[in-house]
Amino acid sequence: MANLPQRDEPLEPSSKGSRHARLGRDNRLRGESSESIKAVAVYEVAKGIGALLGAGALWLWHTDLERWLATATATWQQNFGHLLAPQVESTVRIAQQASKNWPLFLLLIFIYAAIRFIEAYGLWQDKTWAYWFSVIGYGIFIPIELYYLLARPFDWFKLAIFVLNIIIVIVVYRNMKQKGLI
Repeated sequence: MANLPQRDEPLEPSSKGSRHARLGRDNRLRGESSESIKAVAVYEVAKGIGALLGAGALWLWHTDLERWLATATATWQQNFGHLLAPQVESTVRIAQQASKNWPLFLLLIFIYAAIRFIEAYGLWQDKTWAYWFSVIGYGIFIPIELYYLLARPFDWFKLAIFVLNIIIVIVVYRNMKQKGLI
């Protein structure tokens, strides 16, 4: 019995890559999230921070939003031309609507940001509910995004979002499968 390897020792000499893979598998089994899931969590935090920045802008400029939007749009066009023009126009329309009902929009933005931060926390902490929330939350929008890609004029930004959402669903799904959640 003294010749048997200890629990933490590899059964046979291994390369650094296979040892790294074994340690990654062991971490997932111990309840630690993988690097890919942590990347999704960081992305969720970035979306939450972006939403809060938007809320801050709405709070600060809701009374003078029309002038601010005109200045920001002109500055964008001067510096970037028509790059992301449909997204800029869409953002301006949403901001104009938000300025009319800014307290309601602030509440919705804070709820959205809270959901992003809760999801990020759950993923980082390797919570089962967060995996399900992510895969369903991203997966549900894929058919809608595909429809907009096919029904509207081509847009690189929409394509990038579509591909990113597919990648996130695949990453979360694979991690769920490795953890035995599905």
